[in-house]
Amino acid sequence: MDTTLFPTKGNLILAKNTLALSKQGYELLDKKRNILVREMMLLIEQAKTVQNSIETTFANAYKALEKANIFMGIVNVDEVAHSIPIDDSINIRAHSVMGVEIPSVAVKENDCDKAQYGLTSTSSSFDEAYMQFGHVKELTIRLAEIENSVYRLAMNIKKTQKRANALKNVTIPRYEALVTLIQNVLEEKEREEFTRLKVIKKQKTKNS
Repeated sequence: MDTTLFPTKGNLILAKNTLALSKQGYELLDKKRNILVREMMLLIEQAKTVQNSIETTFANAYKALEKANIFMGIVNVDEVAHSIPIDDSINIRAHSVMGVEIPSVAVKENDCDKAQYGLTSTSSSFDEAYMQFGHVKELTIRLAEIENSVYRLAMNIKKTQKRANALKNVTIPRYEALVTLIQNVLEEKEREEFTRLKVIKKQKTKNS
């Protein structure tokens, strides 16, 4: 709405409607921001837990790999590792949180617990390393999903906050001032009209 409109009753209604919509928009944006912030904080806590698990699992996996290298030899371990099929079990989808597209990563069950290599040429230490690195993969995927979600939420929170601030600090005050201005002008016109009619009535009474 043009804030330079003439002070008429029609424009006063328009200004009040715009002001009401702006306030409603601010409330909705503020609620959205709070929901997104709450969702982001939950994900950050999850990320901390997963990060700690990854560090422990990585340490266990490398210990198991060292044992496998000792018992089987580095060359044999490398050969078996290259014989394992490329992993294509990851499936990425998206779900919406207050209009924000959040990735959801699913991994087909079968990777960590089922060997993708011949068992006759390996040792139990290799099996342990394989399982441990499988868990590392799962945790890494989960952490990547969480961190990507946190990033998207943070960017949307920033945009939402910017829009909310624009309504709160610019648009709403502007239309509050416009409504007040138009009301004052119209009230002043009514007083002038009332005074004018009163003078006319008095003049007619005097003449009669």
